Amino acid sequence: MSIAASTETESSGSHVADTHDLIRVQGARENNLKDVSIDIPKRRLTVFTGVSGSGKSSLVFGTIAAESQRMINETYSAFVQGFMPSLSRPDVDMLEGLTTAIIVDQERMGSNPRSTVGTATDANAMLRILFSRLGHPHIGSPNAYSFNVPTVKASGAITVERGEGKTKTEKASFNRLGGMCSRCEGMGSVSDFDLTALYDDSKSLSEGALTVPGYSMDGWYGRIFSGTGYFNMDKPIAKFTKKELHDLLYREPTKVKVEGINLTYEGIITKIQKSMLSKDVDALQPHVRAFVERAITFTTCPECEGTRLSPEARSSKIQGKSIADVCKMQISDLAGWIRALDEPSVAPLLKGLQHLLDSFTGIGLGYLSLDRPAGTLSGGEAQRTKMIRHLGSSLTDITYVFDEPTIGLHPHDIERMNQLLLQLRDKGNTVLVVEHKPETIAIADHVVDLGPGAGTGGGTVCFEGDLDGLRGSDTITGRHLDDRAAIKDTFRPATGQFEVRGASTNNLQDVDIDIPLGVLCVLTGVAGSGKSSLVHGSVAKRDGVLVIDQGAIRGSRRSNPATYTGLLEPIRKAFAKANGVKPALFSSNSEGACPTCNGAGVIYTDLGVMATVESTCEECEGKRFQASVLEYRLGGSNIAEVLAMSVNEAERFFSEGDARTPAAHKILDRLADVGLGYLTLGQPLTTLSGGERQRLKLATQMSEKGDIYILDEPTTGLHLADVQNLLGMLDRLVESGKSVIVIEHHQAVMAHADWIIDLGPGAGHDGGKIVFAGTPAELVAGRSTLTAKHLAAYVGA
Repeated sequence: MSIAASTETESSGSHVADTHDLIRVQGARENNLKDVSIDIPKRRLTVFTGVSGSGKSSLVFGTIAAESQRMINETYSAFVQGFMPSLSRPDVDMLEGLTTAIIVDQERMGSNPRSTVGTATDANAMLRILFSRLGHPHIGSPNAYSFNVPTVKASGAITVERGEGKTKTEKASFNRLGGMCSRCEGMGSVSDFDLTALYDDSKSLSEGALTVPGYSMDGWYGRIFSGTGYFNMDKPIAKFTKKELHDLLYREPTKVKVEGINLTYEGIITKIQKSMLSKDVDALQPHVRAFVERAITFTTCPECEGTRLSPEARSSKIQGKSIADVCKMQISDLAGWIRALDEPSVAPLLKGLQHLLDSFTGIGLGYLSLDRPAGTLSGGEAQRTKMIRHLGSSLTDITYVFDEPTIGLHPHDIERMNQLLLQLRDKGNTVLVVEHKPETIAIADHVVDLGPGAGTGGGTVCFEGDLDGLRGSDTITGRHLDDRAAIKDTFRPATGQFEVRGASTNNLQDVDIDIPLGVLCVLTGVAGSGKSSLVHGSVAKRDGVLVIDQGAIRGSRRSNPATYTGLLEPIRKAFAKANGVKPALFSSNSEGACPTCNGAGVIYTDLGVMATVESTCEECEGKRFQASVLEYRLGGSNIAEVLAMSVNEAERFFSEGDARTPAAHKILDRLADVGLGYLTLGQPLTTLSGGERQRLKLATQMSEKGDIYILDEPTTGLHLADVQNLLGMLDRLVESGKSVIVIEHHQAVMAHADWIIDLGPGAGHDGGKIVFAGTPAELVAGRSTLTAKHLAAYVGA
């Protein structure tokens, strides 16, 4: 543009820079998107809706946010990019008008057992500085208050230079005080091993005495154990000498040479402590987690009493409170304590800490404490914790991307979350939200509805416009936007009672309650009121109880619905039986794998700091199997064709004719039951949406034996249209004689319940009491609790 034209534009009252008010997407084809082209207004709140798997996350996270992050990474030097994750360009023709994207997703906050709410949000770092300046007695630097820093002592000879060419050797000692408890090494708990769960002492090592997952004598461990010479492989462990048993269990890492190869040997317990106990137990694979829970007992450290801190760190206090005491306080109470400190010497630090703690309360997390392990936070709590650092930010013209921010929120808390989203928008930011809840869709300036279906049936924009336009549109979201479940006329009678007496886990205040059996019982209450504490502390650990929680599905690109659900096992056996060969041939991770791509279906080319290129394997054409394996057929189809089928197609395929396989049909039936009939059996788990993963997990765990089923927020990631299917599935469970207890915030599930137990009245120490127990009709009629008021408004009572 010429200078004259630019001046003319300015004199007409609008600057050319003001015309860049849209994010333009043209030809997006990431995952299931079908050439999507769309304009999204900047500095507005845009909500993306559609059934689970329709392509919302592919457009918002996989295309817009991913490209923004990739372009920012490319501004750094090649040297710096070498330390960053390499991101490939999304499959899109053109993206214009992008701004810096900040993603606030539902990912749990890591599984490191050393990570707490305080360490994850910098609150702990600020408190350590505060105590190092004001604590009495003064014990040292901020490191002296950190449970992740051990105390180090050293002494020895040092060389001191004195003048030119003169040196003198002196003895010196070095001491660095850390805050870590020496007994539990800053973990807060100590572990005790049940040796009978590690090995069968009547057997020898070569006979398979070890029962620890992964310790097979047929592989490398067998060769290492026999090559060390520390013990006789054919001698029963019961006859081991003290030294042999010590070497087997406790030997520190030792270099050994086995079959000409340099290796490191360490005792079984030493290895378990490093490999399994260094992670959060909930993050371990199911079979490893089961072993840890069976073989290891965790008890509170007797020396630090679970605070993780050394005696010196606990002895230094401000106004009678140590750093352990303040980290144990509820955050809303801690904010009040900090506010009362009048110390001009650390005024900037107190102001920053005060703002951080007030942000916790403002976002509805004031009931947490800073010593709460980060791995125990729900997906919704973790997401809101990540939001805290952005609330007071002075940055504007940022694109904030949220993945279902209302997850885990009571209807009362959703109002507060909506205000936070509007607050970010009003500062001049673009806010993109993937959401199913009508309460959040209602505050949108712009709505984009994707669909019409899920998977291959979705990937197109069905509607874009305002809320009234969506309501009048004939899309699935538009038709279900005003759906309201009615309270049932009749309620199923209880067949028994589950007695809970004196429950005091976390914030529960000596709760006594009789939970009815043989019915659909829903636990409600604001976030932090004690619902999960009641269920997991007093109900979940009893016999016959099956818990289906919110834990994320973990899986690589090689994992798919068939492998995750166990469906591949009966399919492989059916193929093997029909063709008279080994089942291992029909696994792309075993003997049947294509030798070129090792069963991955793609070849990865590493280009250093640039994105890794992924290309379809030319040998197997992406089918993952050897050509010879694909010649074997069952019911006219080979294994690759079966894995390319949808759940609905496979359900018909395995129900009749030569391919009839009852074990496979039963699993497929459950997958269809939770609304996943469109999923392809061989689709990588990494490409599934959050809602699809939740339902896949639900379908898998429903197969386990149990009399009482506990479901923790099963509506997570579900579209309004899918909630009805879920209610039908819960009814079928109850009608089959099971007892179903659901922790839930969705009003449709509350209205459908036979019995409601409402906890509250608030969160943290303001909760932990039973404020109502009865039928939904009685709850609405009384209107005595927050839940009652919101449920009454929902059903229009």
